[in-house]
Amino acid sequence: MNREIAPTSIAPTAANYAHAVLSEAPSRILHTSGIVPIDRDGTVPESLAEQADVVWRNLLAILAEADLAVTDVVSITTYVVAGQPLAPVMAARDAALGGHRAASTLVTVPALARSEWSMEIALVAVR
Repeated sequence: MNREIAPTSIAPTAANYAHAVLSEAPSRILHTSGIVPIDRDGTVPESLAEQADVVWRNLLAILAEADLAVTDVVSITTYVVAGQPLAPVMAARDAALGGHRAASTLVTVPALARSEWSMEIALVAVR
């Protein structure tokens, strides 16, 4: 039902993501809010890599609660505070997706709602 669109007439993506994903005849659509790096116990890790792991752990829990799989993710929007290294964020995305490719946008921002947050992610999943 979800199919990557990758025209050979345009340049390939800059990393491990899809230019676009087409959802045909969807029966369920999940839109998340921006999920932030607050762990279950209310703590926020200091390192960006740990924050990325917490965000993805939270996203995977949301997908499971909605009876959706990581392969149902069609679009990801990641917000990272400017000046942070992007490699840990992309590595956490790739690890969480386990080879699945979704449309993905990464935006650097001057700040997020709380100063201890270095990133947040919103996604769309379709089945």
